[in-house]
Amino acid sequence: MSNQAERLHEIGKLYCDRGDYSLALPNLQEAAALMLAEKKFDGFLKATQMVLRIHAEREEHEEINKIKESLHDLVIREGLELNAKTYYILGTCAVYKGQADSAEAYFKKSLEISLKDDHKENICHAILGLSIAYRMQQKYELALKEIYNLNIFLQVLDIPELRIASANSNARILMDLKKFEQALDVLWGAYEEVKTIKNLGISIYLMANIGIVLFELGQKDAAKIYLNLAAKSIDPSSNNFLLKNVKNYLEQLDNNGGSDTDLVFDLENHAIIERSLGKIDFKNQFILLDLLKLFISNKGQIFSKEYLVEHVWKQDYNPDVHDNKIYVTIKRLRKMIEPDYDKPKYIFRAKNGYYLNKSAKVELSESRAEGAL
Repeated sequence: MSNQAERLHEIGKLYCDRGDYSLALPNLQEAAALMLAEKKFDGFLKATQMVLRIHAEREEHEEINKIKESLHDLVIREGLELNAKTYYILGTCAVYKGQADSAEAYFKKSLEISLKDDHKENICHAILGLSIAYRMQQKYELALKEIYNLNIFLQVLDIPELRIASANSNARILMDLKKFEQALDVLWGAYEEVKTIKNLGISIYLMANIGIVLFELGQKDAAKIYLNLAAKSIDPSSNNFLLKNVKNYLEQLDNNGGSDTDLVFDLENHAIIERSLGKIDFKNQFILLDLLKLFISNKGQIFSKEYLVEHVWKQDYNPDVHDNKIYVTIKRLRKMIEPDYDKPKYIFRAKNGYYLNKSAKVELSESRAEGAL
């Protein structure tokens, strides 16, 4: 790429990863135009692929058709050869339009070229695409087979984004098969990895899928937290396709009397979900879990330091030993569950001890779905 085009492409990609398509699109379009003018077709295709993806997520199908026509003209006029990634993106566009057969054909073409070039990452993308197309066609056995093949590659290739995308696709297949507990297990595994990447779009899809599975499992409060997190993270001008799906589930929750719970403690699975923070991993910190359970079970009740030591630590209270320990433990708990540590909304200090804010919207959930939270 020329320096200017490369700079525009990188800026566009950064905005795209952040989910800000309104800023990404003009940069990518200008980069593509510069590359085309210089007949640097590899760079042109890279920028065009991202432009196509943005239009797909915005459901701007007319714009996609215009680009497809221009690509067809370039193939005839300039002898341009579309690469594997371009066919993959065209397949993705077909997915967003609900054209499963066309998507399958594009993904198979992408796989054919990728195998010929022995390009492992492109092979993975094509396989992922095929799993999605087969799911759309309700060919679940084939879809799961492609997920298996993809995961074999990902044991060798370190591509976190693809592993998370694979988990999302796998979970959607399992959801179609009504295997919601298995789907949630897959998504929780990806949830840990999503913290290591900077691609907001993938993170949003993951949150949305977690919310949908929780909804199907009947865990309405937890579902609402994740779906609201996803909805708030989506730029309405960027991903209309996903936003409509998320809002559909939120409307169902509202119509069914979904509550506005801020904090959910799943007793069976010892898990916490906070409205703004999502799932909180306590990593076997049982003292913190027991402390929080005590507060939630007795909202508004003040617990003295003596009581906390005797009932949480199971020890005899000694101020020289325990006062600092209690202070540090409460501080750790606040840092984990408070969206704003400096402005706590849950754990408060009283003259004689600590208590959970009486007006806090919290819930103890007795889930019956193994591994659901």
